[in-house]
Amino acid sequence: MSNLLTVPKAHKFNWETISLLWFAFFFNQADRQIFNVVLPLIKEDLQLSDGQLGIIASVFIWSIGLFVPIAGYIGDIFSKKKVIMFSLLIWSSATFFTGFSTGLVSLIILRAIVGSSEAFYAPAANTLIGERYKNQRGLALSIHQTSLYAGVIMSGLLGAYIAELFGWRAAFYLFGGIGILLFVIIALRLNEGEIRITSTNRISFLTGIKGLINSPTAMLLTIAFSCMIFVNVGYLTWAPTFLHEKFNLSLVNAGFSAMFYHHIFAFLGVLVGGKYSDKLAVRNIGYRLGIQAIGLLFGAPFICLLGFTEQLIWVYVGMSLFGFFRGIYDSNIYASLFCVIAPMIRSSVSGAMIMFAFLTGAFSPAILGILKPTLGLSFGLYSLSVVYLIGAIAIFLALLFTFKKELVRGEEVFVISNE
Repeated sequence: MSNLLTVPKAHKFNWETISLLWFAFFFNQADRQIFNVVLPLIKEDLQLSDGQLGIIASVFIWSIGLFVPIAGYIGDIFSKKKVIMFSLLIWSSATFFTGFSTGLVSLIILRAIVGSSEAFYAPAANTLIGERYKNQRGLALSIHQTSLYAGVIMSGLLGAYIAELFGWRAAFYLFGGIGILLFVIIALRLNEGEIRITSTNRISFLTGIKGLINSPTAMLLTIAFSCMIFVNVGYLTWAPTFLHEKFNLSLVNAGFSAMFYHHIFAFLGVLVGGKYSDKLAVRNIGYRLGIQAIGLLFGAPFICLLGFTEQLIWVYVGMSLFGFFRGIYDSNIYASLFCVIAPMIRSSVSGAMIMFAFLTGAFSPAILGILKPTLGLSFGLYSLSVVYLIGAIAIFLALLFTFKKELVRGEEVFVISNE
């Protein structure tokens, strides 16, 4: 593939843009995870069952899945900066008002608003990063991805601490209020740049779905992404409760431990994967997919370990190494997809991919919640390792049979920048 390569032009890394988007994604993740962290307090205060809590979590994910194809379409035809801004404003406001919830119905409505508005962030932001950091795409997307882990960790630590001191409602007030302030900062400082992707083909609402379905590689990558989301949503929803009930940890300790060990190692994994994928992709672009497959394959045994073991130290080992290899996978989610999708429809197609993944993953917390009274959370968690293996197989199939045929020539590899 050396004939596809040209020497990259050195240019300064734009830290302000990636930093602003980093904080936006931080609260995108923190605001969705805070519900899981304070879940035992909500259950006690509002007298909700495990099944009802699982349904609330599933409705949240379904909301993301249903709205994200619309979000991808909007991200391709409108200003990505404006899409990001108003997404941030709406989800932060809904998070703030979640603190006023009085029961099942109000929680479902507000969490659905948070989920549907958060859906508009990722397609626009990831496509904007892909356009602005063409020669450093793997690194830039990996740095952006670290905010996911930081947001989840901080919501686990700070959210649980505030909830125990001032009640679960105060945690929603704080995170929602800061997000509204961040909206103002981004409105003033985010520079979308002069990059615009034009096409003679008209983009419609169904463009992303059609583009995804017409690409076997993208479909296989979507299957793998759906497997990761299924595992991730189930883990994030029930891991704090798992530690709280099985090992009698305090709410703060359980929330922190469930999020910290997994995500601090995922933080390391995504940086390692992002840094070396850019270097390896110069030699063979297929390494991007290979890195993802390795992440899922090697992560599966450690998911099994954390659910199977009866010793807390080994639970932490399982969480940590599961997190590291999850980060390896995460480092190339969109960089791999962009290899086989034309630039002018990337937001739409990534939106379609997220839709399928989240509609599938939304069943995970409800299934684990229903199984919890009979088979227990331990069984539910270690059974998720099988889902990771299915995802790894899907990526290996793409590498073996479809990827080379669909590669967008000269786009994903390093080219001379026009910025």
